Amino acid sequence: MKRLAYWVTRALRAFDWPLLVLLLLMALLGLTVMHSAVGDTDGRFAAQFQHFVVAFFVMWAVAMVPPPVLMRLAPYFYVIGVVLLLGVEFFGETSKGATRWLDLGVARIQPSEMLKIAVPMMLAWYFHRHQGGIRVLDFLVAGVLLAIPFGLIVLQPDLGTALLVFGAGFCVIYFGGLSFALLIPVAVIAVTGMGTLVYYEKDICQPGVDWVVLHDYQKYRVCTLLDPSSDPLGKGFHTIQSMIAVGSGGVYGKGYMLGTQTHLDFIPERTTDFIFAVFAEEFGLYGGIMLLVLYALLVARGLAIAVGAATQFGRLMAGAMSMMFFVYVFVNIGMVTGILPVVGVPLPFLSYGGTALLTLGIACGIMMSISNYRPARR
Repeated sequence: MKRLAYWVTRALRAFDWPLLVLLLLMALLGLTVMHSAVGDTDGRFAAQFQHFVVAFFVMWAVAMVPPPVLMRLAPYFYVIGVVLLLGVEFFGETSKGATRWLDLGVARIQPSEMLKIAVPMMLAWYFHRHQGGIRVLDFLVAGVLLAIPFGLIVLQPDLGTALLVFGAGFCVIYFGGLSFALLIPVAVIAVTGMGTLVYYEKDICQPGVDWVVLHDYQKYRVCTLLDPSSDPLGKGFHTIQSMIAVGSGGVYGKGYMLGTQTHLDFIPERTTDFIFAVFAEEFGLYGGIMLLVLYALLVARGLAIAVGAATQFGRLMAGAMSMMFFVYVFVNIGMVTGILPVVGVPLPFLSYGGTALLTLGIACGIMMSISNYRPARR
C-alpha cells in the first residue's frame, strides 16, 4: 500500500499544474471547435477525443522521466531520426506528390514529426556539454546538426514541418549564446528579398519562370499569397475562402455552429490547416483575441519554466519547446489570414491529427519534467 501511495504521489507531482490547466482549457476549446467543424455524423470528433486521451497519457509518462535521462537519450533519438529520414528518401512511400512516409511493416510512420523533438534535444545536449566554453566552432557544428534533418525534410518535400524543425533548432542555438548582432544581416537580406519579390511579382510569377530552389507548387503558393485573385477557383481558393470566413465573423462572431462558410463547405481543410477560419467565423474578433491570449499564456509558462530550470539542457529545451508553440501559431494563423503562404502547419490543440497531438504531448511532457526536476544535493 505504501509503495502504491508513493507511485501515485510521484505521478501527481509530475504535473506542472499551471501548464496543465492551460492545456485542459485548450483541449476543451479544441474539441468544441472540432465538433462544429465536422458536425454530428463525422467520426473525426470521436477520433480526436481519443487522440487527446493518448496524448495526455504520453505527456504524463514523459513528465515522469527526469531531464538527465532525456539528455542521455538525445543523441540516440537524433541519429535514429536522421536514419529514418534517409529511409524515407530512398524507400519512402509517395502520396499526393510528397514522399514523407516510411512503412516499417508493423506501422506506417512520418519520421519528420520525430525530428521536431529530436533536433532541439540534440542541440540542447550539445550546448549543455560545452557550456562555459562555447566557441564559434560550436555554433558551426550546431548549424550542421540542424541543417542535415532540415535539408532531408525539405527534399520530401515538406516545407511546413521543415520550418518547425528549423525554428525549434534555431531557438536552441540562439538561447545557447548566438549573438543578436549576427542576425541583423540575415534580417536585412530577408527584408530585401521579400521587397524584391513583391516588386517583381508580375514577372517572376509567370508559368515559365523557374525559381530553382522551390518546387512549382511552392512557387505558386507564394505567388498566390501575393495575389490570390490571380487564380480564385484554383490555387487561390484556399486563401480567399479562409479570409472571407475570418472577415465574416466580425467582432462578435456568427455563433457556435452557425458559421455559413463552414457548414456550406466553402472552407477547405476546415478540420486541419484552416480550422482557425472556423473558429474566427463563429466566435469573431473577441474569440480570436481570447485564443491568442491562451496561446500567449502557454508560451509564457514555457519560458518561465525555462528561466527556472536547474540545468542548461533544461533551459534550452523548455525555451525551444515554448518557441515551437509560437511558430506553430504564428505560421498557421498567418497562413489562414493571408499574410503567409499555405505550408500545411496545424494549429496546436485545435487542428485534427493524432501525430501532431502526440508531438505536442511529448513537448509538454518535457516541459513538465524540467519544471519539477531538482538535482539531488551531494
